[in-house]
Amino acid sequence: MALEGGETLEAGGDRAAQVTSSSSSKVDLVMVLLRVLALLATVSAALIMGFNKQTRTIVVATIGTATVQATLTAKFQHTPAFVFFVIANGIASLHNLLMLVVSFMGPPKLFERIAPVAIPVFDVMNVAIVSGGASAAAFMGQLGRDGNSHARWNKICDKIDSFCDRGGGAMIASFVGLVLIVIICSLSIIRLRLYNTI
Repeated sequence: MALEGGETLEAGGDRAAQVTSSSSSKVDLVMVLLRVLALLATVSAALIMGFNKQTRTIVVATIGTATVQATLTAKFQHTPAFVFFVIANGIASLHNLLMLVVSFMGPPKLFERIAPVAIPVFDVMNVAIVSGGASAAAFMGQLGRDGNSHARWNKICDKIDSFCDRGGGAMIASFVGLVLIVIICSLSIIRLRLYNTI
């Protein structure tokens, strides 16, 4: 069928398919880059917190001329919020790694039909998990840095400053990863809507 301008309906359809294919490949490239950055952020957050440890000897009392000393060892395992932080970032890292494998190799034939819908659902679950882990760790970090005068909890970061500094770095990396995962999740949902894959 001829249209104004001399092109046929089939040619117009081919042009639309080329534009859709071109924009889809650009979105796919952006998604891969964002997933790589999110993977690096969450892996670094999990590793920094997972290997975070500091041992310090402090003077707790002075009796006459003798001092009583105590050795403090701070590890991430001592705080359940930090343990959850490491697990949450580890799960997010594994998810992003698997999604990168799927991006390069394609989904398995068994899951080919549900993959376009399942991937954004898992991305949303990732946002929830990393958000919970990063928020819990940030709360404990703030409590360790400032204490709580109402509950009479003393701050501890003045005694184990290296542990707190490394923990803060891990939290920053996790929040950067969280922002990237939110962007990935948004792009996945927009792509579903634009290309009507559901």
